[in-house]
Amino acid sequence: MSTPSPIEKLSSLLCRLPGIGEKSARRIVFHMMAQPEEFCREFAEAVRTLKERLHPCPECGNFTEEDPCPICSDPFRDRTVLCVVETAEDLVCLEQASVFGGLYQVLGGRVSPMDGEEIDPRILETLQRRIRENGVKEVIIATNPCVEGDLTYFAVVDALRGSGARLSRLAYGLPVGGSIGYADRVTLHAALEARRQVNDTNI
Repeated sequence: MSTPSPIEKLSSLLCRLPGIGEKSARRIVFHMMAQPEEFCREFAEAVRTLKERLHPCPECGNFTEEDPCPICSDPFRDRTVLCVVETAEDLVCLEQASVFGGLYQVLGGRVSPMDGEEIDPRILETLQRRIRENGVKEVIIATNPCVEGDLTYFAVVDALRGSGARLSRLAYGLPVGGSIGYADRVTLHAALEARRQVNDTNI
């Protein structure tokens, strides 16, 4: 028995999302088919507006509808401390945990020679400019504890040599190969509190 093409098409698209396999995708599609038509319309509209209404903040790179984003424009944030994260998802996780009160810089990716990925030089230039203009005293490099995270960390450190800001890195209580996105509030708080300062011996 063949599956109707609309089901196959949506299933194949869902399979391209992280963590969703063929069976899970099919289960989601059939679940949606059992929902009221209004739900499916709202779902489709929400997906459509993601790209239409959201764009990277010109300052930090977080997804936003405003320029700059609410975090960058918040007068109560500590502008002397800046946290560098790989993705906007990592930023959201830190914000939801309420463990950091400074500003952020989203790299928009990581260094991965196997995948041919590297950090956009323009983002590193923006980071350097923000350090100068805001008088940033400390930059916390919050890359993930994996090979790619380490390579990204070294790339950021190299770009910020001579910036005058103190550089530090999160101390992790999660396993090597883990992700900020899966860490709980207590773990993230401990990682920030025990962050290690970067010096010539550990660069």
